[in-house]
Amino acid sequence: MSLPRISEAEWDVMEILWKEQPLSAQEVVARLARTHDWKDQTIRTMLGRLVKKGALRTRAEGNRFHYSTKVAREACVKNASRSLLERLFGDAVQPLLIQLVKESHLSPGEIKELKDILQQKEGMNRRKK
Repeated sequence: MSLPRISEAEWDVMEILWKEQPLSAQEVVARLARTHDWKDQTIRTMLGRLVKKGALRTRAEGNRFHYSTKVAREACVKNASRSLLERLFGDAVQPLLIQLVKESHLSPGEIKELKDILQQKEGMNRRKK
């Protein structure tokens, strides 16, 4: 199953549902009203679009629909990361990583984690040869 492309605004809707589901459209609207100045109908349109894209599923309960996610957040992050890499860096990982490391404040723990990941990758590359 290929993952749907999720717009920035749709991502905000998905974040609400990844945290708590199932939710009715009214509940999604209420949660987004805390951080966005979007009209009720705009959010309902996004919910419908996400259902059509295959990112959400609906369940009718009386005269209300309850929404839940069909795709995991981690899978969407991986897909969005790959798309960003292809779009900005022509699928070349090194320039992206260098840019992120140069522009980020990294704690000693984060630096150690990056070193560990690179050492694992290096070991995998040696085994492939």
